[in-house]
Amino acid sequence: MEKILDLISREVVKAFQENGYDEKYGRVTFSNRPDLCEYQCNGAMAAAKEYKCAPFMISDKIAESLKENTMFESVESVKPGFLNLKLNPEYLAEYLRKMAQDQERLGCDRCDNPKTIMIDYGGPNVAKPLHVGHLRSAIIGESVKRIGKFMGHTMIGDVHLGDWGLQMGLIITELKERKPELVYFDESYTGEYPQEAPFTIGELEEIYPAASGKSKEDERYKEAAMQATFELQHGRKGYQALLNHILEVSVSDLKRNYENLKVSFELWKGESDAQPYIPDMVEKMKKDGYAHISEGALVVDVKEETDTKEIPPCMILKSDGASLYNTTDLATIVWRMKDYHPDEIIYVVDKRQELYFTQVFRCARKTGLVEPQTELKFLGFGTMNGKDGKPFKTREGGVMRLEYLVSNINEEMYKKIADNHTVEEEEGRKTAEVVALSAIKYGDLSNQASKDYIFDVDRFTSFEGNTGPYILYTIVRIKSILKKYQAKKSLPEGAKILAAHSDSEKSLMLELCKFNGMMENAFQETAPHKVCAYIYDLANSFNHFYHETKIMAEQDEMVQAGYICLLELTRQALELCIDVLGFEAPERM
Repeated sequence: MEKILDLISREVVKAFQENGYDEKYGRVTFSNRPDLCEYQCNGAMAAAKEYKCAPFMISDKIAESLKENTMFESVESVKPGFLNLKLNPEYLAEYLRKMAQDQERLGCDRCDNPKTIMIDYGGPNVAKPLHVGHLRSAIIGESVKRIGKFMGHTMIGDVHLGDWGLQMGLIITELKERKPELVYFDESYTGEYPQEAPFTIGELEEIYPAASGKSKEDERYKEAAMQATFELQHGRKGYQALLNHILEVSVSDLKRNYENLKVSFELWKGESDAQPYIPDMVEKMKKDGYAHISEGALVVDVKEETDTKEIPPCMILKSDGASLYNTTDLATIVWRMKDYHPDEIIYVVDKRQELYFTQVFRCARKTGLVEPQTELKFLGFGTMNGKDGKPFKTREGGVMRLEYLVSNINEEMYKKIADNHTVEEEEGRKTAEVVALSAIKYGDLSNQASKDYIFDVDRFTSFEGNTGPYILYTIVRIKSILKKYQAKKSLPEGAKILAAHSDSEKSLMLELCKFNGMMENAFQETAPHKVCAYIYDLANSFNHFYHETKIMAEQDEMVQAGYICLLELTRQALELCIDVLGFEAPERM
């Protein structure tokens, strides 16, 4: 279904052409002065220079040409040369009726050329609990994935676990000190290793920080951990069996926490999955003449002539031959290209890593790890801060566990629901979880990803203003009206959205018809905040219409049915949008 702006622009472009002007001047935009008009065209201002006349002389001609066009209620030429447009209410209603016929997508076409797009949006380390620092990557990445799927692309989310390197050696070393009798430490052991892990997730989460603390104070302990890491990475079977246990226990816990956020991944790959690809990759970089030794390390130069700031070489191997994050990320690109042939890979990571990913992307391109047409995209996000403007911490000053943050918001939400309504505790708590998730996700996603933002619990959990609970409250209000109507009667034959009876009704209809253009734009710009901005405007327009219109008291059966059809379309648009944002609405609040 064509976007409303394209349909309007086509008519205005035709008018420009018929009057002898270039079609490029006929582009129409949404009005930046909705008090004056609904759409605007400023092309006459630019055309005046080319055609050597006053802008209003052009805009007057265009307005005259469009005067009889049934698409428009009014077309005004306003000095010095603006075109102010208002849609015919019947034309607008017909557009919405076509949207309503497509209940699954509301007229939003799938893309013409679907892509395979991989998204790297997790990055948690195994053996460590998720903390608030993991929140933005998970929430933004999940929404980008859902928007892409809605637009018809094949989206593949990869958690990209941190399951390699010194942290594994530290865990193995600490475990050996505590339980030296375990068969994993007996190099002469040739039997089958136990299927059950010798630790719980709780023990594992205590083991790592204990080991990390010891390594900072005891040089011999650190050396033992580095040796354990080396032996693990070079195939010692007992240590690899322990790694499998660590992964099994950690991933189960990570999945539970991500599920609580309604975040999912198609792939649960880790840094360890990239290791088999490293030797051949490094050898090829050397053979092709891209990698060379610099100060003992193997590097690839990635500086370009147009650079305005220093871009250091991308280090592939350290002087001792050990691999780095760069090596693992490049080898991960190798297996992703080999197994999935993605058209695009998006990395949803902290914006402070931009230089690092510039090095990695340039290295991947220069050495031929990706096809020339494969896009590598860095989607850097800002910091989630506390009210003091500093990175969000616990009251004690530590980094808060993510499940504690979610639990705290759930509790805050339950208190508000219980204070305002008589509700059974079980239902109240379930509703609180749904609304709390909207508060967390909308609070994050309503900000442009690259911006820092203040995580304000009081504001995010409010039922008023630009918040998730306000959006859900609006949806629940619509559901309640629809239920009341359905309990009394069925829609009469021929019921449909009618031409607007009031300014507030037309404003709501104008917001609804932006849906497909907005969704397309949100995908193209990798911008979930545009979905948030849309549903906030849509919710405001609906509530204004609701307060001005006696929907259930309307005496004219067909007019009332038209209102109900309009409400149903509004509900569908809002629920499709919150679905791509990664949350849902309860039946009542």
